[in-house]
Amino acid sequence: MTAAHILGFPRIGAKRELKLALEAYWRGEIPERELSSVGRGLRERHWQCQRDAGLDLVTVGDFAWYDSVLQTLAHLGCVPGRFGFDPRSLTLPQYFTLARGDASHPAMEMTKWFDTNYHYLVPEWNADTRFEGGVDWLLQEAKEAGELGHAVKVALPGPLTLLHIGKIKAGLSHKLDLLPRLVPAYRRLLASIKALGVPWVQIDEPILGLDLDERWLAAFRPTYEALGPSSPKILLATYFESVAEHEALLKSLPVSGIHLDLVRGPQQLAAFLDGYPESKVLSLGVVDGRNIWRVDLDKALASLNQAHDRLGERLWVSASCSLLHVPVDLDHEKTLDPEIRGWLAFAVQKLDEIAALKQGAGRDTQAIAPALMASREAAASRRRSERVLSDAVRRRLDALSERDTRRPSPFAARIRKQRARLKLPLLPTTTIGSFPQTPEIRKARAAFKKGAVGPEEYAEAMRAEIRQAVARQEALGLDVLVHGEAERNDMVEYFGEQLRGFAFTENGWVQSYGSRCVKPPVIYGDVSRPSPMTVEWTRYAQSLTEKPMKGMLTGPITMLQWSFVRDDQPRSKTAFQIALALREEVLDIERAGIAIIQIDEPALREGLPLKKRDWARYLDWAVRAFKLVSSGVADETQIHTHMCYAEFNDILPSIAALDADVITIETSRSDMELLEGFGEFRYPNEIGPGVYDIHSPRVPDAGEMLKLLEKAERVIPLERLWVNPDCGLKTRGWPETEAALARMVEAARRMRARVPQSARAPA
Repeated sequence: MTAAHILGFPRIGAKRELKLALEAYWRGEIPERELSSVGRGLRERHWQCQRDAGLDLVTVGDFAWYDSVLQTLAHLGCVPGRFGFDPRSLTLPQYFTLARGDASHPAMEMTKWFDTNYHYLVPEWNADTRFEGGVDWLLQEAKEAGELGHAVKVALPGPLTLLHIGKIKAGLSHKLDLLPRLVPAYRRLLASIKALGVPWVQIDEPILGLDLDERWLAAFRPTYEALGPSSPKILLATYFESVAEHEALLKSLPVSGIHLDLVRGPQQLAAFLDGYPESKVLSLGVVDGRNIWRVDLDKALASLNQAHDRLGERLWVSASCSLLHVPVDLDHEKTLDPEIRGWLAFAVQKLDEIAALKQGAGRDTQAIAPALMASREAAASRRRSERVLSDAVRRRLDALSERDTRRPSPFAARIRKQRARLKLPLLPTTTIGSFPQTPEIRKARAAFKKGAVGPEEYAEAMRAEIRQAVARQEALGLDVLVHGEAERNDMVEYFGEQLRGFAFTENGWVQSYGSRCVKPPVIYGDVSRPSPMTVEWTRYAQSLTEKPMKGMLTGPITMLQWSFVRDDQPRSKTAFQIALALREEVLDIERAGIAIIQIDEPALREGLPLKKRDWARYLDWAVRAFKLVSSGVADETQIHTHMCYAEFNDILPSIAALDADVITIETSRSDMELLEGFGEFRYPNEIGPGVYDIHSPRVPDAGEMLKLLEKAERVIPLERLWVNPDCGLKTRGWPETEAALARMVEAARRMRARVPQSARAPA
């Protein structure tokens, strides 16, 4: 019989239950047993949701206390040895030390999971890495699900993907040198899963969507030949990209099934159906696991029926990828506009869509007639809605020219004028923009949203926070200040709330990393700016100090990447609409007398397609969108941008093409490794490599930061270096923030002492 399943479910909880429990545990407010109880309750609830929807298998292994990659390292016993933990007896507090660091250990490096906004902890590989077994949490979870009467499918990152996404730290010439040690560890783990009576294991190998060389491709057959005998039936899952070029390899592997992402790669189906082995099931991901629009059931059924004609009951129905990337349940949205709400499906609703598609596969659609009618009505409503289209926005975009995406003068000319205006010292110190979002700030915002306080009372509360932030920065001795962003709930949501074409949810939370959740806006229509968004806050902050105050904006690509984007027009068109709105904001900030404007683009690299053949097209429109925002200002106005938690070296020419006067980047977790590429590339403008990790509660001393600055000096001329943290400080508390910034300022002072201010060279 055709089966329905998912690759994974969001683990954070519809009301962020896991986040709240984790943070309470970290603060010492609840014991470990209470945290464990919350985790078990969420797992049981999510399994039952899958069963109630009519799915044939529930997925186990998608739960993690912090990150699924770290969880896999804990299962296999290959956590980084530098922490000194015995992997066979790893405790939950030690697990969290790996993720968050402590006074003695910097946290593991963190980066983006392929082209998503989910962050994973990067495995650390060296010649001494062993895979000798670790915690049994996964086995306990599989046993829990079995005892509840569920048909279980365990999900695991695949061994080749696990090796590929890690980093060599020492003593290895190639990551695949570890494969002979890793495969036996997977065999032992899979044998233990099979011993529990689990019939299927889903092994995720998303690296098949990348441009793999022959050595990596050649490793698949012997790896899966070794895994098969000791394993439950293997469903090898690919996603995020077409794998049509590997269809012959995948068909020949000794696995029991293959999963394809037909949302990202619809054209690959034909290649796989031709000569598909009779011994294998084919799982088709026809429901979008990364966006929140209702599935077009007619379109999805067309693909499924094509496959059903060839495969019959060997057809499985699923989402394109794990549902980790979408919110949990639309039923919790009580204030969302009813018309827009009718266009959406969150994870729970996607379970129902998958179950309906299973019923309808094979052209027997009578049982799902109501679902088909609802799908057609939602599509028609979107097409005819007056909310979506704006002729005025489209006319303004059509009127733009190449001149609108080019600064008046080259960097060498601009930087001389900027230095004359700003009069900054060598190695200027600054922060990325946000300061701690204190309970007082959140309380004031909540009261304002509920109508308990009026606009002026709320504005005065925010002005008080700005005054405090400015005073603290001046006391610390920072050179370029920020207003702290007290009024901003989120760097994307704040702007989206003030732009046309965006809608917002109450509980549309998605996990970004650990306990950090974001609530992506929904871009449903053409985007425009009705009025200034940040000008008065920045103008007020500048009035409090003689030092330069940065205006702070989120860039168009990050606004795009960190939203749920309309799927009825090219993403590039939506990006340019956002860019035009932000350009207007930049010009208003400049007119307010602000000398430095930061346009954050942490998601620029995240949006890069997985296949290199598609890079140039994406980078062309992404860079042009940024330059549309930044290029209208005078030479004397300094444009900054910020990027973090991604591998930037692949796209350095495009980062340089942004032509920002200053770029700040996250580099401390990699021990300045990311900066080396900027030096080899001879990045032409100024750069601020982060000297401490803000995602860890650990506060490094000034000497440690000084060592990072010394590393930076080896690859970037001192006169072009800035000093700053890795990222914004909204998630930290004031005591650790002030302690860390004081040490950062001290590190810069000690570095400056080696070179007289007069030695600062012109651009």
